[in-house]
Amino acid sequence: MKIVLFCGGLGTRIRDVSQSIPKPMIPIGDKPILWHLMHYYSQFGHNDFILCLGYKANVVKEFFLNYKPETYADCVVSGFGDKIEILGNRQQDWRIAMIDTGIWRNIGERLWAVREHVAGEDMFCANYSDGLCDVNLEEMTAAFRASGKVACFLAVRPSFSLHLIEMRPSGKVQRIRASQDANLWINGGFFIFRSEIFDYMRDGEELVEAPFQRLIEADQLMAFRHEGFWRPMDTLKDRQVLEDLVEKGTMPWQLNATPRPAFERKTG
Repeated sequence: MKIVLFCGGLGTRIRDVSQSIPKPMIPIGDKPILWHLMHYYSQFGHNDFILCLGYKANVVKEFFLNYKPETYADCVVSGFGDKIEILGNRQQDWRIAMIDTGIWRNIGERLWAVREHVAGEDMFCANYSDGLCDVNLEEMTAAFRASGKVACFLAVRPSFSLHLIEMRPSGKVQRIRASQDANLWINGGFFIFRSEIFDYMRDGEELVEAPFQRLIEADQLMAFRHEGFWRPMDTLKDRQVLEDLVEKGTMPWQLNATPRPAFERKTG
């Protein structure tokens, strides 16, 4: 399957970091969160990516145009850099289409702008590119395929606790309860679509608003519940949580990751 990644947003909720780079290029450890997400999809054999660029598109392009696998792998250098041998498993050979979809477009407009790049695809994935999870994509895809529906999104529980309030119009509070006790589910930003998704879209519309409402009315939208790891990177605190996981070598989104011994951790 092809993977459409939305990489053009401003990242206003994490503006302290994303003023100089697009949100998907914010590093988690020594690699952008976008790299981690692409590696997640590669683990399931999906290496054909379509990046919907916008804000500071040149930063994303420069990263991949100048990408050197040896930068992120154990390697042996000889001949003063003329010969480089990468140790261990070689990184995936990604095919990356980088499409400038504009700075001020919403997610629906970005998907609409690259519709020709997924033409002829039976199904394709899409992602907000600002969160990571450990969902079994093969199981999610199989459930979606069996459903016969047009669209599927990952339903997850919020990674933070909310206090939900039930009250009367007068303001009288009837009940307060934690979100974990309320069976509250939200859109996790991982999607799978059939090509018919574009029949439910109109140019200019936000993806999960009018188009999803049409899908609901036609009984063509399903949610795949995921109880495992999921973490967005909406705030500096979220980023620190992901950073800590990388530092410990316990990255749930890397399905075959091996924890790194303490003496190999970076100190600077």
